[in-house]
Parts: sequence; structure tokens; C-alpha cells
Amino acid sequence: MKKIFLILSCLLLSLQSCNDTPENPNAPDVYINFSINPNSLEFYEINTVSGWMYLTSQRPSRGLIVYRYAIDEFKVYERLAPNEPNYCGDNSRLIVEFPFVVDTCLNVEYSILDGSIITKGFHGYPLIQYHTQYDGTILRIYN
Repeated sequence: MKKIFLILSCLLLSLQSCNDTPENPNAPDVYINFSINPNSLEFYEINTVSGWMYLTSQRPSRGLIVYRYAIDEFKVYERLAPNEPNYCGDNSRLIVEFPFVVDTCLNVEYSILDGSIITKGFHGYPLIQYHTQYDGTILRIYN
């Protein structure tokens, strides 16, 4: 019994250390939890697949980028730059130049599909992503 417990403990510890991307220390300490109807006219930019739009949120967040990845799946990213967020001042310098999200200060491109860094030779954190839940009518965005 002790051997089984020891093996399970080692397995759990090894699985926890498999995450190759450390948590981003630049992620804003802000509570995000709200819902929208992405199929309404108010959010017409994301009524179709590949549509995107900016949403505002409370400070210290710089706002959100909402992208409709599939008919039933959304990606939501923080507009606070994940790398050197205060380097160029206090602005929302992440802009969408579809299919990329561009950091206009550091000239770094990220994929809007998964938030990964596209710029060759740049090493840093991917876009800060929030959780989503979509039931076909209401999209919940939260952290």
C-alpha cells in the first residue's frame, strides 16, 4: 500500500511540473467575470467565425480582445502586453492586425488563434488568455 501511495505521489508531482510555460508575472490582478450575447447586434463584429472586437474592462486590465475561433468557441485575450507591459507607458498597445495581435511598442506579433508568439527570435510570454464558456447563446468570460 505504501509503494502504491509513493508511486502515485511521484506521478502527481511529475505531472504538475510538465507545464513548460511558467505563469506570467505581468498578468493583471483583476477580477474578470461577465457575460455577453455574441450573436446580438451589439456585438456584430463577433457574430461570425473569425470576427474579433475590443471590449473594455476595469483597471489594471487594458481591455480585452474577443475572437470567435469557431461557431461555438471563443478566445479572449488581455490587451495588457504580456512582455514589458510598462515599457512604453500606460496604453493599450496590443492591436489586432488580423490574423495577428501586434505589440506596437516591442514590434512583436502573436497569433490570434492561440496567443503564441509568432515573431522569430523573440522569447517571452504568450498573450494572457481568459477562460470562456459558451452555451450557444451566452458567452461567459472569466478568470
